[in-house]
Amino acid sequence: MLKAQNYYPSCPETLVVALARSGDRKAFEDIVRRRQSSIRGLMRRFCGDATLADDLAQQVFLRMWLKIRMIKNPLAFPGWLKRLAVSIWLQHLRKHDALKNASEFKDIDLSASETNGIGMDLDQALATLPPTVRLCIVLSYHEGMSHGEIAKLLDMPVGTVKSHINRGTGRLQQVLSAYSDKTRAEKP
Repeated sequence: MLKAQNYYPSCPETLVVALARSGDRKAFEDIVRRRQSSIRGLMRRFCGDATLADDLAQQVFLRMWLKIRMIKNPLAFPGWLKRLAVSIWLQHLRKHDALKNASEFKDIDLSASETNGIGMDLDQALATLPPTVRLCIVLSYHEGMSHGEIAKLLDMPVGTVKSHINRGTGRLQQVLSAYSDKTRAEKP
């Protein structure tokens, strides 16, 4: 197996992006190396499936290579890449009719798994949310985006974004309450 080589280890990302814009494949490889962990993590939060997330991240980087020349300002690259990842996720949702199983999530009773002592982690809890709600939650809490930024990115009203985040946060608190109950019980 070949050892991964970092071609531009001390160069700022903006310079590496500028090189990749000009068609430098080694610069593109360097960007992928620098960003693959965060993009894969973001996609895992969106979909809750590690294998699918890896496939979607690969699509993000493929699209990045095809469209990187469109970036006018290399300083805008981080936001551009995040928008690209969200776009790939939304395309996946549309292609796979995300709402066809939405009714399954409405009546999930998680109390049985909590009483059986099976802990539910955040990714499993996120998976219980409808896709658009999960997307808003991840962009807000994981990516640190404001409600306005999310609304602009997803082309939806700010009030809808706030509602999704509020409703989703409430659901996550409900689902993950076993963790807080356990923490309270362990305190002296």
